[in-house]
Amino acid sequence: MRRLLLEGTLFSGKEEGMKFIILPWVTRQIKEKLGFEPFPGTLNLKLSERDMKNKAALDRSKGIEILPPLGYCRGRLFKAEMGKIDCAIVIPDVLDYPKDTIEIIASENLRKRLQLFDGSKVEVYAFI
Repeated sequence: MRRLLLEGTLFSGKEEGMKFIILPWVTRQIKEKLGFEPFPGTLNLKLSERDMKNKAALDRSKGIEILPPLGYCRGRLFKAEMGKIDCAIVIPDVLDYPKDTIEIIASENLRKRLQLFDGSKVEVYAFI
């Protein structure tokens, strides 16, 4: 397993990630596949130009698939770590999803735990 550094700037999203994460079938699959129940929300990072190359490595990797019922989009998860906190990167399989964005989930509110705010520089290590 390879450890891949991604750095980005924290920004507030449209709460679309939260709406997805709280769906019972999503929560169940995350718990089964990653071993934790996700906090109802995501941490949104806009990646730097340099880190777009590392994001491309994620895009080429299989990851852990989230299998939806009819009418919902697929997604992939990648185990990750921020500091000493286990988390995961979520890559939704949506056509218009921004290429320079990743979303991070964890069992707790990462903004509060790490005292982050919009504009904070964040490092996360993905495992591929």
